[in-house]
Amino acid sequence: MLNLRKARIVLTICIWQLTAVPFLAAAAKSPQQTVAQNPSLCPGQLAAEINGIVSRPQFRRQRWGILIRPLFSSQTLYSRDAEKYFVPASNAKLLITAAALHQLGADYRIRTSVYQDSLGVRVVGRGDPSLDPAQLQSLAQQLDGIRRINQLIGDDSYFQEATINPSWEWSDVQAGYGTAVNSLIVNENAIAFTLFPQGVGEPLRVEWDDPVEGFGWRIENNSRSVAATEPEFIAVGRDLRSRVLRVRGQLRSGAPSEDAAVAVVDPANNFLQHFRRALAAEGIAVLRTSVTSNSQPPTREIAAVESPPLSELLQEINQWSNNLYAEALLRVLGATNQREKNSLKVVKLILTELGVNPESYILTDAAGLSRHNLVTPEALVQTLQLMARSPAAAEYRASLAVAGGREGSLRSRFLGTPAEGMLQGKTGLLSGVAAMSGYLDVPGYDRLVFSIIINQSDLSGAQLRQAIYEIIVLLTRLRRC
Repeated sequence: MLNLRKARIVLTICIWQLTAVPFLAAAAKSPQQTVAQNPSLCPGQLAAEINGIVSRPQFRRQRWGILIRPLFSSQTLYSRDAEKYFVPASNAKLLITAAALHQLGADYRIRTSVYQDSLGVRVVGRGDPSLDPAQLQSLAQQLDGIRRINQLIGDDSYFQEATINPSWEWSDVQAGYGTAVNSLIVNENAIAFTLFPQGVGEPLRVEWDDPVEGFGWRIENNSRSVAATEPEFIAVGRDLRSRVLRVRGQLRSGAPSEDAAVAVVDPANNFLQHFRRALAAEGIAVLRTSVTSNSQPPTREIAAVESPPLSELLQEINQWSNNLYAEALLRVLGATNQREKNSLKVVKLILTELGVNPESYILTDAAGLSRHNLVTPEALVQTLQLMARSPAAAEYRASLAVAGGREGSLRSRFLGTPAEGMLQGKTGLLSGVAAMSGYLDVPGYDRLVFSIIINQSDLSGAQLRQAIYEIIVLLTRLRRC
């Protein structure tokens, strides 16, 4: 399976390697030291403490949206513009995953099928974002007795909505994290490669993870290897219509390589190329291939593979903030709904049924890449509270990243603080936007639910996250007094 996590988090379109900024002085200390040096905080003191953080001079131009409540209570411990709209970044995924879990159930799986009919062999994709070459090999191995396929048809008709969100930025749709979302997906619709620094003054060496996938690509390499004292940055993109990879920037000579990925140019045909390779490995010849967007009545299914259960797909979305998984799941909701086929309207119907105020958010995508998304902290807190009371509470909570855990976007965060192991949440970051929402277990106090969003900032993501993390660690001092 293509592992895009490092590429998605570290480098995909643009990395800027900066001097590390410690998010808290307490991070280097043990939890015992931190607790000892941070006295208990009464609920009545909380507002003054948080206001002291958000009113610092460096934040004078930012918009803050904050809501903090005990998980199973309507009492509000702190609120700041909680009913106003904010760009949520990837916190939008909390709404999509809640709707999917409520509607489809934790055991739901996405099926990819192969049918045989008078036109040939038809592979029908239903948007499984986890499909990889190993599963295509399994499909090929199930085609017992078939040695030649005159016509291999890729049925890309299951999703009828736009494959690329028109509100995404130009740079996003070039990236491995912003690729098109269609019915036939393999390797997350991305092509991965690695950049290796060489001698000072030489260009970075580009090495495709799969040389076959790199065939036919032209590389415009304007990068270079630099001395150890120089800064590092990389910008990677591609032409939107043809196979042209553009690499700019610099890495230090002798430094570790960097992983990157770009979106494939033609996802459906890319799928068929991979499947054709899998068939050839099983001794099955394919004479012709074609892609269709017109669905056909099902005939005899001769092979099938299924995705992991929805509960596992949600972990990829909320722990690793996988945009493709989120967008595919959004479209599955539309494709499986009998009343409404517009997937965003389906999400609205489901969340309203769950009890979320339909006027508290406006979604235009599932990934959170769109700056047209508008979500209130109130909507996120309400969703988290309602899911905590639902039959799927355990699965929803398990989908979130754990502070200092083994997996996910928070695995290296909050180490040595009282929040380590106690926080389960979803991060969000765009330029000028930072967000975090989730659950916090506070020993000696109630379990909390919170949403913190910063918008319209000119500060770095590291600075914004530092302030959010400081508020969260502050909450661990709450006691009954």
